Amino acid sequence: MDAAAEETVARSVAIDEAAKLALVLAGFASTMLTDFPAPAILEQLVHRIVDVLPVLAAGMTLISTGGTPTYLAGSDLSARQFEQLQTDLNEGPCVLAFEQGRPVHVIDVSSEIRFPRFIPAAAQLGLQAMFAFPLRHSGSQIGALNLYTTGPMTESALATAQILADVASAYLINARGRQDLQDSRDRAHQAALHDALTGLPNRILLIDRMDNAFLRSRRTGKRTCALFLDLDRLKAVNDTYGHSAGDELLTAVATRLARAIRPGDTLARMSGDEFVVLCEDLDTPADAVAIATRLLGAVSRTFSLSCAQVKVTASIGIAYADHDDHSCEQLLQEADSAMYLAKRGGGDRLQIFDEKLQHYADTQLDLERDLQGALYRDELHNAYQPIITTGTGQVSGFEALIRWRHPRHGAIPPSTLIPLAEQTGLIWPIGEYVLQRAWADHWRWHSARPAGPLTMSVNVSPHQLTATGFTDAVAALLAKSPSRSAGTLILEVTESLFIRDTDRALEVLTDIRAMGVGVALDDFGTGYSSLSYLDKFPVDVIKIDRSFISHLDRPSTTAIIKAMVVLAHDLDMTVVAEGVETDQQYRQITDLGCDHCQGFYFARPEVADTIDHLMDQVDPRLPLDV
Repeated sequence: MDAAAEETVARSVAIDEAAKLALVLAGFASTMLTDFPAPAILEQLVHRIVDVLPVLAAGMTLISTGGTPTYLAGSDLSARQFEQLQTDLNEGPCVLAFEQGRPVHVIDVSSEIRFPRFIPAAAQLGLQAMFAFPLRHSGSQIGALNLYTTGPMTESALATAQILADVASAYLINARGRQDLQDSRDRAHQAALHDALTGLPNRILLIDRMDNAFLRSRRTGKRTCALFLDLDRLKAVNDTYGHSAGDELLTAVATRLARAIRPGDTLARMSGDEFVVLCEDLDTPADAVAIATRLLGAVSRTFSLSCAQVKVTASIGIAYADHDDHSCEQLLQEADSAMYLAKRGGGDRLQIFDEKLQHYADTQLDLERDLQGALYRDELHNAYQPIITTGTGQVSGFEALIRWRHPRHGAIPPSTLIPLAEQTGLIWPIGEYVLQRAWADHWRWHSARPAGPLTMSVNVSPHQLTATGFTDAVAALLAKSPSRSAGTLILEVTESLFIRDTDRALEVLTDIRAMGVGVALDDFGTGYSSLSYLDKFPVDVIKIDRSFISHLDRPSTTAIIKAMVVLAHDLDMTVVAEGVETDQQYRQITDLGCDHCQGFYFARPEVADTIDHLMDQVDPRLPLDV
């Protein structure tokens, strides 16, 4: 064959190789923007490389910086064996091509000395020659394309092989970018449907599952219900140990609740310390009660936080969905209303929603919302009930009582107001207002009456007294008054304070007493351990509950009051009888030795202006005919 013919044949071969390469590249390019799995596409590529280039087999291996090779694709069994061998040994032409960033040629394995472990093992598997081409990207490498032959490759074939390696590298980077984007979308989707702190489903996902539960319930005829759970003492944990402890507690609560529910139930975190359990396939209402009881038990066990051992309780509301007509929001609202009633009942209990209670619950929720701004709308004010010295009828002090005049509901009783303030976290600003207003009014009356000291008794909620900063607030209040006035301030507490947090209560009351402020134990005799509290805690005054005074016609009650008075006087304490409403009761408590008394017989709680007129008298006494 002459030179011209050889040139024609060579040109024909080159054109044929270029056409084959173009077909491979076109086919490969069409897959780069698809979601086909990368390993499957690369498997197809190495098979096409065998068709395009004069090689026996082809394979591809990925390598990360500082990492070991990872076999990715092979055109046949021999290629997969050679790729795997380099992966297992972390040695071979593909590793060197990755490290150096340029092709590595092994033309004859019998004379190759650079790979002392790989070459002997590969030769036993039939390797004759091998060419590795780096998979390059942005000045670095991500792996290698490996071609297995019987001998040398032409310059044209070598150039084509590097082109194919670069195309494969571009595809891998593209696939990695698509995977990163998908991962980002998955994370965003997860974040949109799950609570960031606990990882539980959030309200959006709960509503979706609730819709599906309603559809299934209509088909099966079984009940669906929502359990609305609210922790009773999270705020106290946050105030005492900080919000990081509160977050740790919420995570621990979520874990316990998840273990207590049934498989198939959905536990979601709504917000703050509120959780909802969606229960499906219930045969009877008793099934939901059993689940709720299990949840209460799970929460009531002590939690071991990183900073302290903590005990909390929960309030749970239960609401059932009708088979035909119930929206997600309605079911959640009913469960929330029932939970509110459980909390109003003292917490650590469950409450089943009852339509008869809906009006009451709605009213309470309205009051809770309205209380948020009541202080700033001047709807709250103090009323003062005189405290009388028995026998003389002389006014010796006052008890400050908070009052709320609601624009629509009228006078809201303290038995409603105080729990609302505690539940909404407003007990601190409201309690501070009562204390400061009472002290200002007291000092005005005290200054106008040089004849003797005039006390001011202020009720303090356990939530307020044990909160951080309470003693500082009292100290700041006293600092604004002349010295020696602290003794005329008396803080009234109930035994629920001691039950709530004994150690903290003792610490605060001791600090208060050190300032000279008096401490009164209110509703004395109605609790389980009142006598033991007199021995453990610094108490100056006991106030005999009105339930005893109203039964003074009973000899047994008279004997009990007499014993209380003797005990208090032996402990150097003062006795105040509450709820005196008749002249007969007044005479009896005087005969029994009570030091002071108060009640409607003398005066109802009055606003400050009315008390101003009373204190204008030279020697004010009550009742007015004394």
